Order: sequence, then C-alpha cells, then structure tokens
Amino acid sequence: MKPTNLVFAALVATAPLAAQAGEPLAAFDVAEDISRFVYAPAPVFDDGMPAYGNPFVTQGYIYPAGTLDGGIEGTLPDGSPAFPELVIGEWTCDGFFVGDGMRTETGAIVMTRQIYRFDDGDLLISHGPELVDPGVSVTRAVTGGTGGYADAPAQLAQVLLGMSDGYGVRLQVEIETRDGAEG
Repeated sequence: MKPTNLVFAALVATAPLAAQAGEPLAAFDVAEDISRFVYAPAPVFDDGMPAYGNPFVTQGYIYPAGTLDGGIEGTLPDGSPAFPELVIGEWTCDGFFVGDGMRTETGAIVMTRQIYRFDDGDLLISHGPELVDPGVSVTRAVTGGTGGYADAPAQLAQVLLGMSDGYGVRLQVEIETRDGAEG
C-alpha cells in the first residue's frame, strides 16, 4: 500500500468519529475550491489579477484537522473535494484585497469574513486578515457562532498551508480556548 493511501486510511478511520461526537471542533482544515473564487472586474492589474480594494467571494470544503498536512491538496482540478467522505462542512469567504493585491509578497493579502458551516448545522464566523506567508499564524476575531460554537472564544489562529496550482488556499484553523491556549 502506498504511504499516501496509509495516511488516507488512517484519516478515514479516525476523523469522522470526531465530527460525529456533537462537540465543537478545536481545529479543522479548509481547502478552497478555486472554481468558486470570483472577484470584481475592477480594480485589477494589467494582467487582470485583483489589485488593492478588489472585492471577492469564494467557497471550499472543511476537513478534520490534519487532513491537509504535508502539502495534500483538498480539491481536485474540477473543484470537487479530494476526500468527499471526509468533508465535514462548507467554508464561505468574502472580503477585499489589501497590500499589493494579488502581488502581495508578505503580510496581509486580504481582509475577510469567513463562515464555517458544519454538516451538523453549527456555524462559526470569523473576521480579520489573511496572510500570504505560508506557515505563519495570524489571529482572527471570532464574531459569531451557533450550536456548539455559540460560546466560542473570542479568537482563532489561522495558518496558510499553501496554495494549490490555481491559487486556491489550504488553511489550518485552531480555535483558542478561554484561557488563551489553542485548541
């Protein structure tokens, strides 16, 4: 059996149990479906890529924490989930490009609202910056939640794992506990 198949088998065996337990997750991964990334016709650079101030909306899939470790892509080229049996929700993100728009090389590239809609009906909402720097944690404000997330702590930590070939983001999210420690 290939090593990637072993990792996949381990994820299938353990991840759904956490999602079915009815408890809010302390951490999860997000994979953007770049086919659902839409931005405004202006402002853009000469090459058509979004510039500072350009609004956008995008969507993707929520996976159990660790699913996208090691550079694993969460979406297929057609936009469908790479691991449909592991999807535990849908991620929607809207916001504005900041910095130098799509040409930003370090720091905040966008300011966004993210809505994490879990398959059990729970919602978690966060606002804040997203960094273009892979592996760097950024703090985002938790601005709302329902169900298991109704009493979520005030902030979460987000790390960009990388970008897919089509610029789709791969993220890890950890909800900080009331005492300030990450999930």
